[in-house]
Amino acid sequence: MKTSSATPLPKSIFGWRYAFSLCLIVVTGLLMATPALASSQRCMICHDAEQQPAIAAMLHSRHGIGTGAERASCTDCHGESTAHMTAVTPGAARAPTDVSFTHRLPAASEARNAPCLGCHEGATRMHWRGSRHDFANVACHDCHQLHTDKDRVLDKRGETAVCLSCHNQQRAEFLRPYNHMSAGADATCTDCHAAHGSMTPASLVAATRNDTCFQCHAEKRGPFLWEHPPVREECTLCHQPHGSVHPAMLTQRSPWLCQQCHLAQFHPSTALSGTGLPGATPGSSSMLGKDCMNCHTQVHGSNHPSGIRQTR
Repeated sequence: MKTSSATPLPKSIFGWRYAFSLCLIVVTGLLMATPALASSQRCMICHDAEQQPAIAAMLHSRHGIGTGAERASCTDCHGESTAHMTAVTPGAARAPTDVSFTHRLPAASEARNAPCLGCHEGATRMHWRGSRHDFANVACHDCHQLHTDKDRVLDKRGETAVCLSCHNQQRAEFLRPYNHMSAGADATCTDCHAAHGSMTPASLVAATRNDTCFQCHAEKRGPFLWEHPPVREECTLCHQPHGSVHPAMLTQRSPWLCQQCHLAQFHPSTALSGTGLPGATPGSSSMLGKDCMNCHTQVHGSNHPSGIRQTR
């Protein structure tokens, strides 16, 4: 029986090869992670998680957990900041970063927005230039939290609070008894408004106010056999968009709302009115001080063959 004369390799060689391959993979991965990791780690020497957890939290946010080109470094947003990273003598103040996002170190909103718009461009941000927020010198970080994994403006529960911190008039309207937020639909500001701008005067998400409303209230769109002209013209002729003291968020109660267009004296007579009887007053007594919608229930339009008066 022949035996092999080859000397078997020691197991230690296989262990060395495995360790070398593993190290090679790790080093290659770090190199592919781009200089962003090295840049951020340099900043973390001072801004560490123990001393400044709010700043170090960036590494766990959407900006810090990406790979390759998706990973943002500190200098991508704050600039090279060479003067800031230069050693200073004890007791001397360190120079600020090239771009600062704190109110303690003010910078122009355009300079603060530039790093953001360098990555976040197109789509919903294509109308930012010239938008209402842009004209008001609103910076991205005025609404967005940069160093956190949970940006409150991207959360439906926190978004409205962020918007109403500036829009005081709308805050007052939302405090009225009948409003969109208490309607059980969990409506938020961005359901109707494009925060980064749009082609409409009120930065609406749709082309018109009616189209914006019909996104949720599709049953009011029609077409109907018998239409109510104001529905086609403008929802806000009758409804307040943010809140009202009247049910259904009406601009005022019926019949006064209806009588802005429909004069009471032209209401058809009824058996209860006494019109035509000796000594009777003109007009319909069933109309005065009553709610038109007690009878005209289909005020947005009707498809009933006998619904010309929108009573069914």
